[in-house]
Amino acid sequence: MNEDIKFIIASTKEDMESALSHLEKQFINIRAGKASPAMLNGVMVNYYGSPTPLNQVGNVNTPDARTISIQPFEKKIIQDIEKAIMNANLGFNPMNNGESVIINVPPLTEERRKELAKQAKGEADESKIGVRNDRKNANNEIKKLEDASDDLKKNAEIDIQNLTDTYIAKIDEIYEIKEKEIMKV
Repeated sequence: MNEDIKFIIASTKEDMESALSHLEKQFINIRAGKASPAMLNGVMVNYYGSPTPLNQVGNVNTPDARTISIQPFEKKIIQDIEKAIMNANLGFNPMNNGESVIINVPPLTEERRKELAKQAKGEADESKIGVRNDRKNANNEIKKLEDASDDLKKNAEIDIQNLTDTYIAKIDEIYEIKEKEIMKV
């Protein structure tokens, strides 16, 4: 097989793999009713005048499936942490006990579960579009090759299509798992 074709296939596989890992990162942010420190990943705390990620101003952990606890490194920023969580508009109502900030994660309503499943579906569809764009780009690169025979080009396009099918199936599989997790009461 032509070296250029090998390179195109390898870089396309890398691109498709990154679309898959991006999807997994997006799914971490979609809560499924169970408390997770990742739910607060986007929260920025005003710390000495500059926005700082929450996990850099305190320890974030989950003592149980319905509770998130934030133990600030400095007690004087407890109010700032509460304010940042409220401003992030995540639907949480933080409380503080003078030592730490505690968030009780409410169970999801049926309507909210459906919204989250729809959001997850949208993310999965975006990833599929990315994979298909990777296929299109690879096929265009293969067509531009001048030192490869038509048979080699055709076989390379078949290989790219097989890669595409594999990654689309993986995306569907990851989505189905996430949807079950979201819809589980």
